[in-house]
Amino acid sequence: MDKEIPYKIYLEEDEMPKQWYNVRADMKHKPAPLLHPATMQPMTAKDLRPVFCDELIAQELNDTDAYLDIPAEIRDFYKMYRPSPLVRAYCLEKKLDTPAHIYYKFEGSNTSGSHKLNSAIAQAYYAKKQGLKGVTTETGAGQWGTALSMACSYFGLDCKVYMVKISYEQKPFRREVMRTYGASVTPSPSMDTKIGRKILAEHPGTNGSLGCAISEAVEAAASLDGYRYVLGSVLNQVMLHQSIIGLETKAALDKYGVTPDIIIGCAGGGSNLGGLISPFMGEKLRGEKDYRFLAVEPASCPSFTRGKFAYDFCDTGMVCPLAKMYTLGSNFIPSANHAGGLRYHGMSPVLSQLYADGLMEAVAVEQTAVFEAAEQFARVEGILPAPESSHAIKAAIDEALKCKEAGEAKTIVFGLTGTGYFDMYAYEKFHDGKMTDYIPTEAELKESFSKLPPQP
Repeated sequence: MDKEIPYKIYLEEDEMPKQWYNVRADMKHKPAPLLHPATMQPMTAKDLRPVFCDELIAQELNDTDAYLDIPAEIRDFYKMYRPSPLVRAYCLEKKLDTPAHIYYKFEGSNTSGSHKLNSAIAQAYYAKKQGLKGVTTETGAGQWGTALSMACSYFGLDCKVYMVKISYEQKPFRREVMRTYGASVTPSPSMDTKIGRKILAEHPGTNGSLGCAISEAVEAAASLDGYRYVLGSVLNQVMLHQSIIGLETKAALDKYGVTPDIIIGCAGGGSNLGGLISPFMGEKLRGEKDYRFLAVEPASCPSFTRGKFAYDFCDTGMVCPLAKMYTLGSNFIPSANHAGGLRYHGMSPVLSQLYADGLMEAVAVEQTAVFEAAEQFARVEGILPAPESSHAIKAAIDEALKCKEAGEAKTIVFGLTGTGYFDMYAYEKFHDGKMTDYIPTEAELKESFSKLPPQP
């Protein structure tokens, strides 16, 4: 063991980042602009104003400023749970008998249980600063909805959450945490919105998807005076806020002279992965250092590995702007059996562009193998990981075993996005042998791709 590296590395308060990092400023090929669904022209700030907060729009459209100041009120809130620990996984290394050095950035040490609070508090802050009454949003597994309900409670804002129906039913305790913080939670698709009724008519008995819930949340925001819509992943502004993860990780590693070889993150919409890799990717883009980046997605919803890089609607109801991203099609509804929250049909435009440029890799993993890795990790590292995080754990273990075979002492860093204590229904299905590995067929994907909008 490297005794000089502590089990947990923390930053001091004066070492905490005071600015977010905007990786788009260093990208040679910028992400393609959002397109207006009616005109197919690039969205302007004026176009986005009915849906998003003004300051968040400015962040969404900013491709030039590498660093943006984190307001003092947000930094003060961060101090309640940040810095999050960077942990050397000594026990996992020993169990695997690998020469690899494994580190994980643990984002579960706050009440919401995940990294989502990093952006939730920022978005709620800007909504309050603008004088709004409240916000609407969607949530899949529930981490984002929980984080936003906490942030809105802190600033005295109303919070309306549309929760993917299958998660609403399987995770009642996650739902109750949101309600404890004052949020109203509606299973999606619902009969409360026009788009919800339309989706139910077209897909009777559907278990829902993030794309469905987004459509409902956007419609609700547009119909309520003094409300705006906020999103927990995919958008540029969210990648910006989540860069706090990577900035802390890099500062902690630099403190001990550690340079990672491989950086791994789970990938659904991209918030954790984008936040974790951003400052390291910036170094790669500027030609200062080289790293290997690995996105890990579920085989049941394989946007990177089997999707198309095309303009597509961000929501199932086709009322949101179109984004150029790796997508399975906005009509694609993932298997209800998949336990994690990585159930979005598309991927962040920022990450999609980086992937298209060959700057990062992606792998799809099957669900039962993910839970096997989660159980192995829990037994040696003492943390019950969220199903989403466990995708990254699976890939990290695989890479560590490759190091064992090759006799290479590579340094692996992965994002542990949160805890799995509200995911016991999924763990129960795994332990009872009732969990299956559904993988969409080529025919199913072809059908979904056939409904992509005409490309500009």
